[in-house]
Amino acid sequence: MTPDQTSANLLQSSQDHSGILRLTLNDTDRRNALSEEMLAALADAFDQAGDNPDVRVIILAAAGPVFCAGHDLKQMTAARQNADRGRAYFTKILTQCSDVMQKIVTCPKPVIAEVGGVATAAGCQLVASCDLAVASDAAQFCTPGVHIGLFCSTPMVALSRNLANKHAMEMLLTGDMIPASRAAEMGLVNQVVPSAELHAASMALAQKIAAKSSLTVATGKGAFYQQKEMDLADAYIYAAEVMVENMLARDAEEGIAAFIEKRPPDWRDE
Repeated sequence: MTPDQTSANLLQSSQDHSGILRLTLNDTDRRNALSEEMLAALADAFDQAGDNPDVRVIILAAAGPVFCAGHDLKQMTAARQNADRGRAYFTKILTQCSDVMQKIVTCPKPVIAEVGGVATAAGCQLVASCDLAVASDAAQFCTPGVHIGLFCSTPMVALSRNLANKHAMEMLLTGDMIPASRAAEMGLVNQVVPSAELHAASMALAQKIAAKSSLTVATGKGAFYQQKEMDLADAYIYAAEVMVENMLARDAEEGIAAFIEKRPPDWRDE
């Protein structure tokens, strides 16, 4: 990383008055690759956003025509010169990447991917790890590792948790680039809009969520991913416990009262 290529430059951040935090991948020279530096910046950003009560929703966007080209293969290839042929470095960078993907899932704030260009390999994994995704009609997606003899095994984890098995395997085994319309059919993205409307569409979705109780949203997001890992009976037991605690929260009491009284709720996020 050059002296002027700081983490702040690699990942730009801005927040509006409604609590919508926009994180923008900004390493266009490397096609917004998930380099060591970019992964470190993302990890720090999601940690901070998760702890910041003023942040209600996160939009993950990217500068340039490529949303994210996946891992920095030049950075990884350089490690082959090490005595262990890169084993320790490969383990480190893949663990670092996996940690970032998990931070997105465990972050209490909903994360929306705003995809205006190409998302490949770990870049596609990044989209799949977000809670929601809005894509422009120019966006494309692929997991092309099979073309270079390197199966996209870590992207597979996120894909297999978002797509039907045959859709995930189609992407993984063929490595084909798929258009945004097909990605929507598969369930990788929620909606596809013209490029000129992408920013407005992701903001509209974020604003709709930001207007809800952040306590309720955080409770629901956390419970959603937890129960997916359980068998049916355990999932219902767990969800019932979550709902009881949620029912006892001040915002639930206020929201139900507002509904009965036909007035807007006064959220206090508690």
